Amino acid sequence: MWVMVNGARRSVHAAPDTPLLWVIRDEWHLTGTKYGCGIGVCGACTVHLDGQPLRACTLPVAAASGRALTTIEGLSRNGTHPVQRAWIAEDVPQCGYCQSGQIMSAAALLARHPHPSDRQIDQAMAGNLCRCGTYARIRRAIHRAAMHDDEA
Repeated sequence: MWVMVNGARRSVHAAPDTPLLWVIRDEWHLTGTKYGCGIGVCGACTVHLDGQPLRACTLPVAAASGRALTTIEGLSRNGTHPVQRAWIAEDVPQCGYCQSGQIMSAAALLARHPHPSDRQIDQAMAGNLCRCGTYARIRRAIHRAAMHDDEA
């Protein structure tokens, strides 16, 4: 079994029912994707599979076989994705633990809705929990990233 991870084909040596998160972190050593709850409700483990955001902690690796997976490490090689730059500009992170999942969800939202309303942002980000409560900064950063896309 193999998965196209951040543009590179990677073999999977784990059992097919192993959660994708463990393969990402333990086999491929991509540690930006975090373990939060293990039941898919906190969003810390959000990745993109064929462009769609999903929770890696609940998805068996077999479901990703032959598909394109993007982790936070693959969003941009040097942290220059518009969402990453907006996160820095708006000083979003506090503890930072949930931020890779937040950023991956925000990037997927902007890919679908380049100019999201507050309601669309709230709906898309509802599955990502931030214990530090930086939700207002997250919303501002998403709007900032959307404006940046107009400049490009």
